[in-house]
Amino acid sequence: MPGKKLVIVESPTKMKSIAGYLGDGYEVLSSVGHIRDLIEPKNLPPELKKGSIGKFSVDVDNGFEPYYVVSTAKKKTVAELKRALKDADELLLATDEDREGEAIAWHLLQELKPKVPVRRMVFHEITKDAILAAKDNTRELDTALVDAQETRRILDRLYGYEVSPVLWRKVGPGLSAGRVQSAATRMVVDRERERLAFVAAGYWDLAAVLSAALDGSGTDAESFDARLARVGGRPVASGKDFDDRGQLTSKAVVLDEAGARSLADALQAGVDFTVSKVESKPYSRRPSAPFTTSTLQQEAARKLRFSARQTMSVAQSLYENGYITYMRTDSVSLSQQAIAAARKQAVSLYGPDSVPDKPRVYTGKSKNAQEAHEAIRPSGDTFRTPSSLASSLHGNDFKLYDLIWKRTVASQMADVKGVTASVTITAGPTAPAAEPVASETMAEFQASGTVITSPGFRAAYEESRDEDRHASTEAAESKLPLLVEGQKLAVLQIDANGHQTTPPPRYTEASLVKELEAKGIGRPSTFASILDTISNRGYVEHRGQSLVPGWIAFPVVQLLEDHFGDLVEYDFTAEMEDDLDLIASGKADRVDWLTQFYFGDERHKGLRQVIDNLGEIDPRAVNSAPISENITLRFGRYGPYLEVTDPDASPDAKPRIVNIPPQLAPDELTPERAQQLIDAPVVTDRVIGVNPSNGKQVVAKDGRFGPYITELEAPADPVVDQQTGEVSDDPAPKKAKKTAKAPVDKPRTASIFKTMDLATVDLDTALRLLDLPRVVGADPESGAEITAQNGKYGPYLKKGTDSRSLTSEEQIFDVDLPAALEIFAQPKYGARRGASSSLKEFEADPVSGKPIKLKDGRFGAYVTDGETNATIPKGESIDDLEFDRAVQLLADKRAKGPAGPKRAPARKPAVRKAAPKK
Repeated sequence: MPGKKLVIVESPTKMKSIAGYLGDGYEVLSSVGHIRDLIEPKNLPPELKKGSIGKFSVDVDNGFEPYYVVSTAKKKTVAELKRALKDADELLLATDEDREGEAIAWHLLQELKPKVPVRRMVFHEITKDAILAAKDNTRELDTALVDAQETRRILDRLYGYEVSPVLWRKVGPGLSAGRVQSAATRMVVDRERERLAFVAAGYWDLAAVLSAALDGSGTDAESFDARLARVGGRPVASGKDFDDRGQLTSKAVVLDEAGARSLADALQAGVDFTVSKVESKPYSRRPSAPFTTSTLQQEAARKLRFSARQTMSVAQSLYENGYITYMRTDSVSLSQQAIAAARKQAVSLYGPDSVPDKPRVYTGKSKNAQEAHEAIRPSGDTFRTPSSLASSLHGNDFKLYDLIWKRTVASQMADVKGVTASVTITAGPTAPAAEPVASETMAEFQASGTVITSPGFRAAYEESRDEDRHASTEAAESKLPLLVEGQKLAVLQIDANGHQTTPPPRYTEASLVKELEAKGIGRPSTFASILDTISNRGYVEHRGQSLVPGWIAFPVVQLLEDHFGDLVEYDFTAEMEDDLDLIASGKADRVDWLTQFYFGDERHKGLRQVIDNLGEIDPRAVNSAPISENITLRFGRYGPYLEVTDPDASPDAKPRIVNIPPQLAPDELTPERAQQLIDAPVVTDRVIGVNPSNGKQVVAKDGRFGPYITELEAPADPVVDQQTGEVSDDPAPKKAKKTAKAPVDKPRTASIFKTMDLATVDLDTALRLLDLPRVVGADPESGAEITAQNGKYGPYLKKGTDSRSLTSEEQIFDVDLPAALEIFAQPKYGARRGASSSLKEFEADPVSGKPIKLKDGRFGAYVTDGETNATIPKGESIDDLEFDRAVQLLADKRAKGPAGPKRAPARKPAVRKAAPKK
């Protein structure tokens, strides 16, 4: 094609849209992400393995030059790009405008070695106007951004390859350390330490229901809630008056139960409640700024229960299909066309009074130079409402677009306006008493309420909040009747309520992302991968929305704190991000910075110096934590356990080992809880009975992999020697030693069902478990035997090589032949369409050219084009899966490359037997 221009984008999903906008004369192809990366040191050419490049695939002695290779999965892609480039007279690199996108463009340039003019084409949204404008306003490649991304990649390689082996040797295999993941893990562990050290404090208060109608017959509009604020002129303690050690930090009065109930009784008998002060002030709230990457992840987690990874995946799909602007950004600003579009839409939907006179301009605090320069918003100069996209957007795509649209429109709307009233009510004697009344009997209550006069931006959207343990228990916008100073009130009810302070809440994905951003650790584009990494490594686990540190995280963090203190310091990690920003802006040199980080200088110890001077690290000390004087928490190969020493035992006595229940969270292992575990009765093997068919004992056991049933030889009756009178447990006469051992049959074992209790399993149930698999019957057509059994992935039926899942373990015992035949008559993986073996079928994949199918496999649903399989992530509904999302999943899987071959276990050398002595 004469005069053709080649445009290379990152994602296959963008190709079709961009090609349609550019028209003839342009060929649009995809690199499908990165084409090159650092080679694994083990795969280096032999002549380089022993040099300065051999340890990291980075030449640390010669300017930290990296050794890049094209991945095996991308060689075909690179070949196709080279072929297309031969017929082009210009190359446009149209990867994303951030550090990573700039680095991808640079790698393409290095590998393709074009002989035609090369320009960088950038855009923030995939709309016709944006693409055509980007085509006409290209720029040169920004090598400073490339240097920053390359520095980050090399930094992570140096950090991981130096520190991770220390964890392998001293804590356990398969662990890893990373510049950002280690700091994030430490945050979660520090919060659990705070919870473990927390001491609850108890306090009581009074809640009153008062009425402006003195006879107590007022309507609901005349009654309101008030809370005790002062007693005898001193404030009454609430949760915010205690520290995390349970100590009072103010001069407030702490009411106990007896005092609170006594005061409640006194106030209900012969006491006047009088309004002593009424204050009113205007109330106003501004809308939140448009979404950045991190605030989108936080709000999607709160409102939609999306994980950070899921949010970014859905946002990527919306961006590539032209619905939103670029989704990796630190900026809260909007372009003039976006501001105009948001204001216009607010006026059309909510009226002319819904927008302020002047457009709102937001500014962020981020110094980040790598991201795009506009907030996340609907694309185009006229926003499409969610209702107008109901036919084209479905499921999670629709939910996230709706959230982004609402936030963007609300950001340009008017403030919420209202009036807040605060009322102080004094409780005192009804008449002069014969004797002076002590001031301690005087009490003050407070009530407040807000009346919203103009909803402003709340007509469109309101941001959610994270958990606040010191939040007021009063309703923020409860209404108050019209009250005046000196007015008498009727008491409808007074209750004494007890409270306890609560520990700091665990992080959720939303609050951890918020904290990482606040501390300047990592970048918005990396938060999702950080959360994935610490979860996959077992450093944290999800319990509902909360992030609970895994037990292994404690020795890992302890070792890093003790021996790599700087590397897990939050300020140090944040300073690294600032330094990378300096490199990205051209104000710092990549080689100088890496040299200082790795080799150190007169001010800072380098990573190399720290590694070379670690000294001896005692693994036992790293993997131990004292609980009390004689109880120590140990982290072993198979999990945590308690080691209990007896102070009265001999020095060489072995300590007692007590397992920790797997469901126990780290903050629950207090000294008291540890002692309960130690004092709990020891679970011993329970003999259920004797199998009448073979005379063996049936025993219930609790093993490392859970409770199970087994058969053991019954102990023989003792034998009395008639001549000597000696008692022997062995009834068989002694025989000569055999030269070879006879084969021993392994005892039958069977795991119990999840619904069963090991302590109550009876003999009949145990025998049925041992007899599994159960023969259901024979297939009348083929004659094949059908069995019901339990497997690694649950209960199932088996007929030859064919199998079908059962819905419950109990069905193993209950299913009969007709029911089994009916199950086998159904499609194997649910509702299939006609004769197709797919749950869904889509158009051809733009890379392979083959149709994409959604299938259900042994490990869950997945999409495939016949060459590449990609699992559907947890939390995504297969019913909502669309073509674009399927293409993206396949592209992501190709970018990762094929899984490495499994290594065969190393063969042990044969043991040479010594020659027999003569």
